[in-house]
Amino acid sequence: MRQLLTVLFFGLSAVQVLAADLRILPSEVTLTGPGASQKLLIVEEEKGRVIAEKTAGVTLVSSNTKVAVIDKGTLQAVGNGNVIVTAKTSDGKTATAKVLVLKAEQNAPPSFRNDIIPILTRAGCNSGSCHGALAGKGGLKLSLRGYDPESDHFVLTRQALARRVDRSQPEKSLVLLKGARLMPHGGGQRLFADEADYNTLLTWIQSGALLNPVDAKLDRIEVLPRAALLSPQAKSSLIVRAFYSDGQIKDVTRWCHYGSSDDNVAKVTEEALVSGAGYGEASITVGFGSRVTTMVITSPFPNSVNPKVFADSPRSNFIDELVLQKLQSLNLPPSPNCKDAEFIRRAFLDATGILPQPQEVEKFISDKSVDKRAKLIAELLERPELIDYWSYKWSDLFLVSTRKLPQPAMWSFYRSLRQAVADNKPWDQLARDILLANGSTMQNGGGNFFVLHKDTSDVAETVAVSFLGMSVTCARCHNHPLEKWTQDQYWSFANLFSRVGLKNGERDGDVVVFERPTGDVLHPRRGVPMPAAPLDGLPLAAEEGRDRRIYFADWLTSPDNPYFAKALVNRVWRNFMGRGLVEAEDDLRETNPASNRELLDALARDFITHKFDVKVLIRTIMNSAAYQRSSQKLEENAQDDRYYSRYLVRRLPGEVILDALSQVTGSPTPFKEIYTGVEGGVAATSNYPPGTRALQLPDSRVASRFLDAFGRPDRLATCSCERQQDPTVGQALMMNNGQTLNDKLRAPDSRVSAWLKEKVTDEQAISRIFMLALSRPPSAKERERFQAIFANKTSSEPNAPGRREALEDLFWAVLTSREFLFNH
Repeated sequence: MRQLLTVLFFGLSAVQVLAADLRILPSEVTLTGPGASQKLLIVEEEKGRVIAEKTAGVTLVSSNTKVAVIDKGTLQAVGNGNVIVTAKTSDGKTATAKVLVLKAEQNAPPSFRNDIIPILTRAGCNSGSCHGALAGKGGLKLSLRGYDPESDHFVLTRQALARRVDRSQPEKSLVLLKGARLMPHGGGQRLFADEADYNTLLTWIQSGALLNPVDAKLDRIEVLPRAALLSPQAKSSLIVRAFYSDGQIKDVTRWCHYGSSDDNVAKVTEEALVSGAGYGEASITVGFGSRVTTMVITSPFPNSVNPKVFADSPRSNFIDELVLQKLQSLNLPPSPNCKDAEFIRRAFLDATGILPQPQEVEKFISDKSVDKRAKLIAELLERPELIDYWSYKWSDLFLVSTRKLPQPAMWSFYRSLRQAVADNKPWDQLARDILLANGSTMQNGGGNFFVLHKDTSDVAETVAVSFLGMSVTCARCHNHPLEKWTQDQYWSFANLFSRVGLKNGERDGDVVVFERPTGDVLHPRRGVPMPAAPLDGLPLAAEEGRDRRIYFADWLTSPDNPYFAKALVNRVWRNFMGRGLVEAEDDLRETNPASNRELLDALARDFITHKFDVKVLIRTIMNSAAYQRSSQKLEENAQDDRYYSRYLVRRLPGEVILDALSQVTGSPTPFKEIYTGVEGGVAATSNYPPGTRALQLPDSRVASRFLDAFGRPDRLATCSCERQQDPTVGQALMMNNGQTLNDKLRAPDSRVSAWLKEKVTDEQAISRIFMLALSRPPSAKERERFQAIFANKTSSEPNAPGRREALEDLFWAVLTSREFLFNH
């Protein structure tokens, strides 16, 4: 049934006219076993998204109460058969759900894995602050959140003189007495004697407290609804179902763990109750057993935006269509296009890390052709500075540094990456070159990846972050209730790299990488090696005997891989847009979904279609209207920091700032020292001739207090968190009173000295510094303000006393401004 109605979804303040269907969730139910139950949710749905919950005001009727009955919105099995549940609202709308009841007469004992462990987990018994702690609590040590059922079963049924689970007197079992606080318990009351969880535990003990090795395995979980509108201060419930290998489907809502990606938009309780808190989108994460899933809560901003705004917004490619769809769903109008002067500066800095020359700016602004931005982007993609910029970026990613590599090896690794950028080598081929490297690391620089990461776990974890954009480190020790990867999967993944061998080469600093015929890492809990397998991939058959790295590389670079393309696309997107579709850029967890999933999927597909061509990806992003928007906020999109309604202003990386200071002042930065192993110690180096830019440095150990202050990463760990972008007092002191800028201004070869010799006028100096540093002419008000600098220092005569000081003050004022230090 469809009708137009005015919806205030849970108190939604913005009136929307929507065509809605009444639905029962889930729409098809299978109840297996006596007393099986399923909570029902009655909703109004439009375009696959819930817009209103109607559960409280709906009448529910079972077509056959001998098969299933309904009590307080919960469906309960009575006997085998089929039944139709009908929901009816007060205004006459109806919806139905199909129900099948199986094995209603077959009493099966509770499963330790599938029933008891979830109860203990829900009660917090095996949490890190209770018996799941490393040393346990009160003499009882359970596996953290139940990741080791076999061990937990032994501890509960065999230790402590079998008093924790007493088969002869089940009601006297300590797990019941202490859990329900019928005897003293330091953890407080966790169970209630009159509730279902207590009775399930009791029934399990009465039936023998068995650990059934053939219990059905948990395949997946499903949360309903998958997407919903929710206004601030409103509330809504969730339903979670577990699907098992034997075909059973259970309502596990009460035993799940819940979390929100953004508590400022929506909060969720352990009772599966979601509360609106603000505007935007939030992902609600649901964890049960070793499975995780998510649903999305949307709360549109309370703006009144004419649909024509979105219809008339410029579209250059598929990016714009998907961005505008998201903006329209959130009532966020896009900012207009940026000015040409803003675009050329932005494009140069984002793509190449340098400022455009004034003549380049003037030529671009005066060009009247409609495709001049596309032509500029094409030119930038062929500039040598682009090679410098992206070589430096990939050197950050792969930790190129003499911290762990000798100088020759560091140079070999850097040159291999730089050549790959210069050749525009496809990303899948670059990945294969590194992961399949064999032989001398002097001849094959990519092999130094394995020299940097000698430990098998270190290799596995670094590969996951570098090429899959995700961390698996937690799974090394245990499963996590809100993360996807299990400990078993971790050690299967690690065994893909367990046979990489290293031996010394013939020259100093040279290492030979080779594949050993045998060797496995053991699962720390099971004490046996796990079958080598990619994450979510099929294990490599032991009898195949092929190089495990080749098997992994084939899986990794396959067009069907769900992670590889997205990881790189997200990194490049963040470089240009200021924020990753998934933030942080190397945190592509299932529990940290993209702000625009459809866009991330489309970018990944396009990247694969173009054979992993990074330049094509850059061109596509830069040509989009989304990238070319103004950074100026509109009143209606001022709160948006993740949906790309405007260009996000951000501080330039330290290396780009330092090179820009050199470019504007005309005084290159000397790099004459390198940090030694001694804290604060330096040694002289002649590897970097005069004129070397910061973005041309291959080694993060090159001494530079300026770069250190502005967050240069140490390249010790593959993590975006290594680069610090937050403002600090040290940065302010470095810019306002530090030696770096002052030395450049006072240098004999500086632009200040050249302008003094040239005898530039006040007007010329002001115009030139603005074009050099900000890529735009000064406004009338700025001209007037900066004229005051000269008036207070000296006369307008070029060689008057104090002239140099006035010019230095002019440079200092512009080069310490927010407009210079930020890209906008």
